[in-house]
Amino acid sequence: MFGSLVLAMLVGFPVAFTLGSLGLGFGFFAMSQGLFNEAFMGNLPLRLFGIVSNELLLSIPFFTFMGAILERCGLAEDLLEGTGQLFGSKPGGLGFAVIIVGAILGAITGTVAASVIAMGVISLPIMVRYGYDMRYATGVIAASGTITQLIPPSLVLVVLADQLGRSVGDMYLGAIGPSIMQTAIFLLFTLGVALLRPQWVPPLPDEARTVRGWPLVKRVLWGMLPSIVLIFLVLGTLFMGLATPTEAGALGAIGGIVLAALHRRLSWSLVWQAMDSTMRVTAMVIFILLGSSVFSLVFQGVDGNLWIEHLLSNLPGGPVGFLIVVNLFVFFLAFFLDFFEIAFIVVPLLAPVAQKLGIDLVWFGVLLCVNMQTSFMHPPFGFALFYLRGVADQIHKSGAIAKPIQSKDIYLGAIPWVLMQLGLVAVVIFWPESVTYWLDKEQAVNTDDVRIEMKIEDTGEPEAASVPEGVSEPVAPASSPEEAVPAMPQPQAEDDPTQAVKDALKAR
Repeated sequence: MFGSLVLAMLVGFPVAFTLGSLGLGFGFFAMSQGLFNEAFMGNLPLRLFGIVSNELLLSIPFFTFMGAILERCGLAEDLLEGTGQLFGSKPGGLGFAVIIVGAILGAITGTVAASVIAMGVISLPIMVRYGYDMRYATGVIAASGTITQLIPPSLVLVVLADQLGRSVGDMYLGAIGPSIMQTAIFLLFTLGVALLRPQWVPPLPDEARTVRGWPLVKRVLWGMLPSIVLIFLVLGTLFMGLATPTEAGALGAIGGIVLAALHRRLSWSLVWQAMDSTMRVTAMVIFILLGSSVFSLVFQGVDGNLWIEHLLSNLPGGPVGFLIVVNLFVFFLAFFLDFFEIAFIVVPLLAPVAQKLGIDLVWFGVLLCVNMQTSFMHPPFGFALFYLRGVADQIHKSGAIAKPIQSKDIYLGAIPWVLMQLGLVAVVIFWPESVTYWLDKEQAVNTDDVRIEMKIEDTGEPEAASVPEGVSEPVAPASSPEEAVPAMPQPQAEDDPTQAVKDALKAR
């Protein structure tokens, strides 16, 4: 099945229909060979209906629509112009501005294409005009756009949460630490370039810094404050439990429309373009998910999941060895597959093995998301590089830059940033607290510390004689409560209430 899938994709047949057709074809072949009966395929309609009725996946069109609106509403221009003027007087200032704005756009758009295209159109001509090294300029724009995939509200995290059976809120919380570290690594690299190779990232000349003082502060705040409000509207309500992921996505879509209105860019043409983009992305995701569901059902029917489990469970190094092998596998798959295809095809096969090895699935999902960032930066098939290639051609045709940007510069410029992303993968593998620190910790109960105290009330009156259950001789009346206590029969070991509570807590 895997061999046929690889061959069909190399031919160029659409992935969604490749998955569905191969699944059905091998399903009929398996039934003819007696590997499973026709009743097993009766699960297929239930699985497909479960996908299209999954409310969690409704958040995908909401976040996509929000990103499509913000891509065209002028927010990126305001952010980049303000931060570029703010940091432009220092070497590497434009690089710092691109990285910071890329992180902010990632937190409000959730789509890589919107970030890369917006920053490429605005920043690339300025960087080229004022003498920035071409490879650094193209690399920082492409890499800063890919941070969007890791920073909540990333669409990849929504899909991974659905495939791993974990909540979107936990996936978003787990991604906070790695996304901060990724941004910090990029900033430190730019700082190193500014210190060691200042001629690659020269400061802006005085004539290019047209805004100073309070007008510059107002421009920066005009770009930052609405973004912060929108981030709280989407992520704050989700983390505080005030909204589900779908409701948070709907709030984000409304917030994007309001921001477009504030920037005086809201029009029917803008809304129509955003809806068209949303329709295409959503249809692509759902069809890939339907096709992968057919493929995975038949794959499990012929015990392919057991084959994967036996193949990966006994790797040397235990869980760490498993994670290293899986991440190498995903890294090479990302040369040829889109991140949605990896999430729908590969992750459902790997998740049961990870769970059996005792690996936290939120940590596992965020780790894969960090790794799949590189799928946008791989030469020669990285989508961020394709977006940047198209932007560079448009800029050259418009006359904003005199010389055309060569593909060699784009591909070679991406390599240092891919290595930094792989470095973060290693950090997350060997430091799982970078993900789990932000999650709610379950409080463990030590049954040895459980005590049951029985209080006997002193009424001041002697108790009447009674024959406790299991005692054949009558008990004489006691003259005081202190004498009455020893006369009571002690419970047997099997009737010990403390032991019963301990057993119940352990079972729970």
